Amino acid sequence: MAITFKEVSYIYQPDTPFEFQALQKITTQIKDESFTALIGHTGSGKSTFLQHLDALLKPTSGTVLIGDTAITHETSNKHLRLLRKRVGIVFQFPEKQLFADTVEKDIAFGPENFGSSPEQAAQIARQMLKLVKLPEDILNRSPFELSGGQMRRVAIAGVLALQPEVLVLDEPTAGLDPKGRQEMMHLFAELQKREHLTIVLVTHQMEDVANYADQVIVMEHGKIVKEGTPRYVFADVKWLRDKQLDVPASTEFAFEMQKRGFLFDQLPLTEAELADDIADMFKARGKRNE
Repeated sequence: MAITFKEVSYIYQPDTPFEFQALQKITTQIKDESFTALIGHTGSGKSTFLQHLDALLKPTSGTVLIGDTAITHETSNKHLRLLRKRVGIVFQFPEKQLFADTVEKDIAFGPENFGSSPEQAAQIARQMLKLVKLPEDILNRSPFELSGGQMRRVAIAGVLALQPEVLVLDEPTAGLDPKGRQEMMHLFAELQKREHLTIVLVTHQMEDVANYADQVIVMEHGKIVKEGTPRYVFADVKWLRDKQLDVPASTEFAFEMQKRGFLFDQLPLTEAELADDIADMFKARGKRNE
């Protein structure tokens, strides 16, 4: 499902001394089945942007088109319940969203709340557990007895149980070690392909952006200041540094190599690309010295 912003602005506490404009005439599109990364400093408007993706917030002005549903400041809340089923949000530290006394009850809560019978919801819970690669024998265990990584997967299974078309990931790997982060990002990539999801990722991990995203939106002071493919956005290292934003480590390394006379057709984004480029350079030098 695609989501389109048309001249969207949002003001917190309008017409008060505390008025603050968090979004300023945002126009962009998150394409169907795309993997979009949203980056920017704290206070850039990312969280406000995310809350428009499932109409938790409605625009002060402009329109958000979620699938075929138009959201404006006049949209009634009573029409939004089913829409929010189509957009699932995995918050930072999603394991903190757990509340039930068993894994099965936690995952089944959403489907039951939207009309599934207890039997249907239990079946969905088993399916979602398999989807996030957890064993079925934990269904009757308390989620709070599980490891941190397992708890996070149970929380994600609970979001997936509503079968959303859009999955919003707000710093989903926060607090994980490098191996855990890699496993979680690989899981999201698999889910996107298998379930044909549209994914929106907020992260400060630029390696994850380089490895998984096909679109990047850079925000600053409530505005989109750059957007495009990761290769386009990360090509201008100086611009990103001026904005005090990070770049993938491989891109940073290649950028410093350029200063020392090494030439790249384009700056690599990943470790694999960097390794291939360096190998090609040494091969070329070897041929010249023959």
